[in-house]
Amino acid sequence: MNKDRTAPSPLATLHEGEGDVAFMRAALALAQQAQDAGEVPVGAVVVLNGVIIGRGFNAPISRHDPSAHAEMLALRDAALHVDNYRLPSCELYVTLEPCLMCAGAIMHARVARVIYGANDYKTGACGSVLNVFSEPRLNHHAEIVSGVLAVECGQILSDFFAARRAQQRNKEDE
Repeated sequence: MNKDRTAPSPLATLHEGEGDVAFMRAALALAQQAQDAGEVPVGAVVVLNGVIIGRGFNAPISRHDPSAHAEMLALRDAALHVDNYRLPSCELYVTLEPCLMCAGAIMHARVARVIYGANDYKTGACGSVLNVFSEPRLNHHAEIVSGVLAVECGQILSDFFAARRAQQRNKEDE
Protein backbone atom coordinates (compact mmCIF):
# COMPACT_ATOMS: atom_id res chain seq x y z
CA MET A 1 0.00 0.00 0.00
CA ASN A 2 1.06 3.59 -0.48
CA LYS A 3 3.10 4.50 2.59
CA ASP A 4 2.38 8.24 2.24
CA ARG A 5 -1.22 7.90 3.42
CA THR A 6 -2.25 9.99 6.38
CA ALA A 7 -5.34 7.97 7.24
CA PRO A 8 -4.90 4.27 8.01
CA SER A 9 -6.43 1.91 5.49
CA PRO A 10 -9.09 -0.56 6.64
CA LEU A 11 -6.87 -3.13 4.92
CA ALA A 12 -3.85 -2.19 7.05
CA THR A 13 -4.13 -5.49 8.92
CA LEU A 14 -3.60 -7.47 5.73
CA HIS A 15 -0.12 -8.67 4.91
CA GLU A 16 1.76 -6.69 2.27
CA GLY A 17 0.28 -7.33 -1.15
CA GLU A 18 -2.95 -8.94 0.08
CA GLY A 19 -4.85 -5.68 -0.42
CA ASP A 20 -3.55 -5.56 -3.98
CA VAL A 21 -4.88 -9.07 -4.58
CA ALA A 22 -8.29 -8.30 -3.07
CA PHE A 23 -8.73 -5.16 -5.17
CA MET A 24 -7.51 -6.94 -8.30
CA ARG A 25 -10.14 -9.62 -7.68
CA ALA A 26 -12.75 -6.83 -7.63
CA ALA A 27 -11.39 -5.62 -10.99
CA LEU A 28 -11.53 -9.20 -12.32
CA ALA A 29 -15.21 -9.40 -11.34
CA LEU A 30 -15.81 -6.27 -13.43
CA ALA A 31 -13.84 -7.81 -16.31
CA GLN A 32 -16.28 -10.72 -16.18
CA GLN A 33 -19.16 -8.23 -16.47
CA ALA A 34 -17.51 -6.79 -19.57
CA GLN A 35 -17.20 -10.25 -21.06
CA ASP A 36 -20.83 -11.03 -20.26
CA ALA A 37 -21.76 -7.85 -22.16
CA GLY A 38 -19.73 -8.92 -25.20
CA GLU A 39 -16.88 -6.49 -24.51
CA VAL A 40 -13.17 -7.25 -24.18
CA PRO A 41 -12.90 -8.39 -20.54
CA VAL A 42 -11.03 -5.63 -18.74
CA GLY A 43 -12.09 -4.28 -15.36
CA ALA A 44 -10.82 -1.51 -13.10
CA VAL A 45 -11.40 -0.07 -9.65
CA VAL A 46 -10.18 3.14 -8.03
CA VAL A 47 -9.36 2.89 -4.34
CA LEU A 48 -9.06 5.67 -1.78
CA ASN A 49 -7.90 4.81 1.75
CA GLY A 50 -8.79 1.16 1.29
CA VAL A 51 -12.30 1.79 -0.10
CA ILE A 52 -13.40 1.33 -3.71
CA ILE A 53 -14.75 4.68 -4.92
CA GLY A 54 -14.78 4.05 -8.66
CA ARG A 55 -15.62 1.09 -10.87
CA GLY A 56 -15.48 0.47 -14.58
CA PHE A 57 -15.34 -2.20 -17.21
CA ASN A 58 -14.68 -2.02 -20.93
CA ALA A 59 -17.67 -0.70 -22.87
CA PRO A 60 -16.48 0.90 -26.12
CA ILE A 61 -18.65 -1.39 -28.26
CA SER A 62 -21.91 -0.91 -26.36
CA ARG A 63 -21.35 2.81 -25.78
CA HIS A 64 -20.05 3.47 -29.29
CA ASP A 65 -17.21 5.31 -27.56
CA PRO A 66 -13.53 4.59 -28.19
CA SER A 67 -12.66 6.17 -24.83
CA ALA A 68 -14.92 3.84 -22.80
CA HIS A 69 -12.05 1.76 -21.45
CA ALA A 70 -12.35 0.26 -17.97
CA GLU A 71 -9.82 2.73 -16.52
CA MET A 72 -11.55 5.75 -18.02
CA LEU A 73 -14.93 4.72 -16.64
CA ALA A 74 -13.47 3.94 -13.20
CA LEU A 75 -11.69 7.31 -13.11
CA ARG A 76 -14.90 9.12 -14.09
CA ASP A 77 -16.84 7.25 -11.40
CA ALA A 78 -14.21 8.06 -8.76
CA ALA A 79 -14.05 11.73 -9.76
CA LEU A 80 -17.82 12.00 -9.34
CA HIS A 81 -17.53 10.30 -5.95
CA VAL A 82 -14.99 12.81 -4.61
CA ASP A 83 -16.40 15.75 -6.60
CA ASN A 84 -13.01 16.50 -8.12
CA TYR A 85 -11.17 15.48 -11.28
CA ARG A 86 -7.95 15.15 -9.30
CA LEU A 87 -7.44 11.82 -7.52
CA PRO A 88 -4.00 12.34 -5.91
CA SER A 89 -4.30 9.84 -3.05
CA CYS A 90 -5.97 7.15 -5.13
CA GLU A 91 -4.83 3.82 -6.49
CA LEU A 92 -6.08 2.34 -9.75
CA TYR A 93 -6.33 -1.44 -10.11
CA VAL A 94 -6.83 -2.71 -13.64
CA THR A 95 -6.68 -6.21 -15.09
CA LEU A 96 -4.71 -5.16 -18.20
CA GLU A 97 -1.83 -2.72 -18.53
CA PRO A 98 -3.20 0.73 -19.42
CA CYS A 99 -2.88 2.04 -22.96
CA LEU A 100 -1.53 5.48 -23.81
CA MET A 101 -4.97 7.12 -23.66
CA CYS A 102 -5.68 5.69 -20.22
CA ALA A 103 -2.18 6.48 -18.98
CA GLY A 104 -2.76 10.09 -20.02
CA ALA A 105 -6.00 10.25 -18.05
CA ILE A 106 -4.31 8.61 -15.05
CA MET A 107 -1.57 11.22 -15.26
CA HIS A 108 -4.02 14.15 -15.49
CA ALA A 109 -6.00 12.76 -12.53
CA ARG A 110 -2.75 12.56 -10.52
CA VAL A 111 -3.42 8.97 -9.44
CA ALA A 112 -0.72 7.97 -6.97
CA ARG A 113 -0.39 4.29 -7.81
CA VAL A 114 -1.35 2.04 -10.74
CA ILE A 115 -1.56 -1.71 -10.17
CA TYR A 116 -2.22 -3.93 -13.16
CA GLY A 117 -2.44 -7.64 -13.84
CA ALA A 118 -1.54 -8.69 -17.38
CA ASN A 119 1.01 -6.97 -19.58
CA ASP A 120 -0.18 -5.60 -22.92
CA TYR A 121 2.61 -6.17 -25.42
CA LYS A 122 0.70 -4.39 -28.20
CA THR A 123 -0.45 -1.13 -26.59
CA GLY A 124 0.83 -1.11 -23.00
CA ALA A 125 2.01 2.31 -21.84
CA CYS A 126 3.30 1.37 -18.38
CA GLY A 127 6.35 -0.62 -19.41
CA SER A 128 5.49 -3.22 -22.06
CA VAL A 129 5.63 -1.02 -25.17
CA LEU A 130 6.57 2.27 -23.52
CA ASN A 131 6.45 3.72 -20.02
CA VAL A 132 5.01 7.21 -19.89
CA PHE A 133 5.33 7.31 -16.12
CA SER A 134 9.11 7.10 -16.35
CA GLU A 135 9.36 10.02 -18.79
CA PRO A 136 11.18 12.76 -16.83
CA ARG A 137 9.76 15.57 -18.99
CA LEU A 138 6.21 14.76 -17.88
CA ASN A 139 4.95 16.28 -14.66
CA HIS A 140 3.35 13.28 -12.91
CA HIS A 141 4.87 9.91 -12.16
CA ALA A 142 2.53 7.34 -10.64
CA GLU A 143 4.03 4.34 -8.92
CA ILE A 144 3.53 1.31 -11.18
CA VAL A 145 3.04 -2.24 -9.89
CA SER A 146 2.65 -4.98 -12.49
CA GLY A 147 1.81 -8.67 -12.42
CA VAL A 148 -0.80 -8.80 -9.64
CA LEU A 149 -2.90 -11.89 -10.47
CA ALA A 150 -1.28 -11.79 -13.91
CA VAL A 151 -2.21 -15.38 -14.76
CA GLU A 152 -5.90 -14.88 -13.97
CA CYS A 153 -6.00 -11.49 -15.68
CA GLY A 154 -4.31 -12.87 -18.78
CA GLN A 155 -6.42 -16.02 -18.84
CA ILE A 156 -9.76 -14.23 -19.04
CA LEU A 157 -8.44 -12.29 -22.04
CA SER A 158 -6.95 -15.38 -23.72
CA ASP A 159 -10.18 -17.33 -23.24
CA PHE A 160 -12.24 -14.44 -24.62
CA PHE A 161 -10.17 -14.09 -27.78
CA ALA A 162 -9.97 -17.88 -28.29
CA ALA A 163 -13.77 -18.07 -28.13
CA ARG A 164 -14.05 -15.14 -30.54
CA ARG A 165 -11.69 -16.83 -33.03
CA ALA A 166 -13.65 -20.10 -32.73
CA GLN A 167 -16.90 -18.26 -33.45
CA GLN A 168 -15.33 -16.66 -36.50
CA ARG A 169 -14.11 -20.04 -37.78
CA ASN A 170 -17.58 -21.53 -37.28
CA LYS A 171 -19.13 -18.69 -39.30
CA GLU A 172 -16.63 -19.25 -42.10
CA ASP A 173 -17.38 -23.02 -42.13
CA GLU A 174 -21.13 -22.45 -42.56
